[in-house]
Amino acid sequence: MAEYEVTELFPVPREPAVLAPGAVHVPDWLPVARQRDLVAACRDWVRSAPMRHQVMPGGGRMSVQSVMLGANRTPYRYGATGGAEVAALPDWLVDLGARAVADAYGMVDAGDVGVPEVEDVVRGFVPDSALVNYYDGAAHMGMHQDKDEFSAAPIVSLSLGDTCVFRFGNTETRTAPYRDVELRSGDLFVFGGPSRYAFHGVPKVFPGTGGMHLGLKNGGRLNITLRMTGGQRRALTG
Repeated sequence: MAEYEVTELFPVPREPAVLAPGAVHVPDWLPVARQRDLVAACRDWVRSAPMRHQVMPGGGRMSVQSVMLGANRTPYRYGATGGAEVAALPDWLVDLGARAVADAYGMVDAGDVGVPEVEDVVRGFVPDSALVNYYDGAAHMGMHQDKDEFSAAPIVSLSLGDTCVFRFGNTETRTAPYRDVELRSGDLFVFGGPSRYAFHGVPKVFPGTGGMHLGLKNGGRLNITLRMTGGQRRALTG
C-alpha cells in the first residue's frame, strides 16, 4: 500500500466535496490563466518583501519559505519579515477570497456544509491578509492550527504548481483521525465553522507535477491562504 493514499490513485471524478463540517475542497477552481496571474503577482510581492525560512519560537527552521501581505501591513507569526513593512493586500485578491468562500459553500449541498448561518458567514468574509508559502520538492508543513487571528472567519487556501498531499485532521490533536487529500494546481480549499481550528499540514509535495507552465521556472508549489485577522495582531507567543 502506498504511503500516501491520495485522490489521483483512485479512478474517481474530482468533484467539490465536504471533508468535514465547514471544510470544502473544490478541485480546479482557478483557470490556468488566473493561476499564471497569481504566480506573476507572487513574484512581484516577493521583490518588495523577500520570502524567508521562518524560525519558530523553539528554534526550528521551517522548510517552507513564507511572506505576508496585508494584516494592517504588520507581519505576524509565520509571515514575519524581519521588521520590514509588508505589501498591501490588493482589492482584487480580497474579492477573489470572498468569491472563494461563496463558491465553496455554494457548490455543495447546504445541508452538508455544517456551518451555522452560512449565508452570514459568506457575506461577512472580507480577508485582510494573505500568507504566501513556497514549497520546494523537499519542503513540508507539520500539523498545526491557524490560531493567530482574533477572527474565527474561514480560511481560504489556493494551490499553485506542484501537487501535494494535504492532511486535514481534527480540532483536538495533531494525530489521527485525519484525512489525506490531493491538492493540485488551481484547487481551492476552504475551512471554517466547526473545522476552523482543525489541525492540518502538508506532509508531501510531488516535484515535477505542475508549475513550469505557470511561470514557476524552478517548479515547486505556491500556497496562498487568505484570512481575516480581526483587525488586530496577537502576541507572538510559543
